[in-house]
Amino acid sequence: MTTNKQQKQSRQAAENGRLLARVTPPTETGSLGLQPLGLSAKRDGFIYVPKGYQASRPAPLVLMLHGAGGDAEGGLVPFRQLADAAGLILLAPDSRRQTWDVIYGQYGPDIAFIDQALTQTFSRYAVDPTRLAVEGFSDGASYALSIGITNGDLFSHVIAFSPGFMVPAGQEGSPRLFISHGTHDSVLPIERCSRKIVPQVQRAGYDVLYREFNGPHTVPPTIADDALDWFMAEGK
Repeated sequence: MTTNKQQKQSRQAAENGRLLARVTPPTETGSLGLQPLGLSAKRDGFIYVPKGYQASRPAPLVLMLHGAGGDAEGGLVPFRQLADAAGLILLAPDSRRQTWDVIYGQYGPDIAFIDQALTQTFSRYAVDPTRLAVEGFSDGASYALSIGITNGDLFSHVIAFSPGFMVPAGQEGSPRLFISHGTHDSVLPIERCSRKIVPQVQRAGYDVLYREFNGPHTVPPTIADDALDWFMAEGK
């Protein structure tokens, strides 16, 4: 039973952008394949567990964050077709509103919901803490960078496809970063976005792999492949 003190601590953590969930040995048995999270009657989300998952072999996990106006189903797209071959667990929550909370001004409800989704996932599946990434596209990429840096003691990797900005609430740990951006992006122009973000995180001491590509505001399959190869190799 959650006490008032624990509720207050969780609320304060969420407002500070901090995730409290941590990888632990699972105490339940989860199903394979694509399933709804079952955490909200309205905006919920999905988890995809690969066919080859075995509880005896902790799996890499990617928290996948959709863009503005999107949803969890779309958020799965970059890695959905690659998950079985790579043995990836994919966790894709819906934002509480049209986009992620800090983009409206401050952290809070989305952090709390993501924390709930991660806690549930860790209770059901064996996860490799050395290969635990947060990924996003567009607004989701901005949010992935922000919460990944804020929670670098949880996430080992951050994958940001075409981010617009970042607003970490602090720096914890030292996650590795993958950032990509199209040179013809008219939604979030590369000059005022990734070409400013990348030098900032490099100056802050982060290990960054940066990929520019000749294209618009999108995630080309080759870029998704590169990001996944980088993520899987770094964790070995």
